[in-house]
Parts: sequence; C-alpha cells; structure tokens
Amino acid sequence: MAAAPILPGEATADLCDRLGAQARVCHLPWRSYGRLQATSASIACVQAFEDAGPVRALLDTPGRGRILLVDAGGLLRVAVLGERMAQLGLANGWRGVIVHGAVRDVAALAALDFAVLALGAVPQRANPQAPAETRHCALALGGVEISDGDWVALDADGLVFVRAS
Repeated sequence: MAAAPILPGEATADLCDRLGAQARVCHLPWRSYGRLQATSASIACVQAFEDAGPVRALLDTPGRGRILLVDAGGLLRVAVLGERMAQLGLANGWRGVIVHGAVRDVAALAALDFAVLALGAVPQRANPQAPAETRHCALALGGVEISDGDWVALDADGLVFVRAS
C-alpha cells in the first residue's frame, strides 16, 4: 500500500495549501454527527439508495481504519445509517462513515468516537428491500470524482479528497 498523501493531523486548509489542485474540495453542505470531528483515512465506496443493507454489510467487514463513503443519492427521505450500524463499524475497525444522504439516532452518534458526516438527519429507517448496491465503485459528489482507495481529510472546514498514489 502506498504512503498516505495526507499528513497525520493535517488540517484540510493546510492540505489545500500544500497540494493545490490535487486537494479536491467537496462542495456539499455536510453536517458532522459523530464525536470524531477531524480525521483522515483511505475510503471505501458504496452506492445504497434508500437501503441500509449495503451499508451494514460493509460495516460488518474489517474496516482497517478506513472511512466508508455512501452515495445515498443525496436523499433525506430515509436514513441509511444509525447508532447500531455505527457501533458495528466502530467495533470492526472503521474510522467513520460519510453519507450523501441522511442518518438517524443523532444524539447517540454524537457519543461515539466515530466520524459521521451526512447531509441531514431523519428518524425514518431506510427500506431494506431497495435495489442492490454497487460496491467499490467510482462516485461523483459535490463536483468531485472519488474512487475506492482515495483518501479523505475532514474537519470543521469540510471534506477534501486526494487521489491514491
């Protein structure tokens, strides 16, 4: 595995200054819900439209310190991540989950040492019978193309993605 392109503890603003155009800022209105507010890691990607099953399936595998990036279509109608799945991911070595959609159980998520970012929150759980997911896919979110193995840095200033070298 190649060395991380992001320095440990590096702020997103400093990363942008150091890498210039290689630091790809994701321009979406992310909200932080987990206690872990700043981190960086390699990512795994999944598409899961109104279906929490694919998210649970991946969080039930060894995370190896990665962050799961979930494309839920930007929909805020149902949540694809809640407290139990976040606890599952934490127990399996995932560092966090970024949801292009909604989460729930926000008070409980705030108590977990886990990074959780999403566009919003809603109490309704996702339908487990939705169409199948696509794992290890390339995603396009907020003007940024992202692939499995790319890196993300997140903090109070936002999200920055860096291609894996």
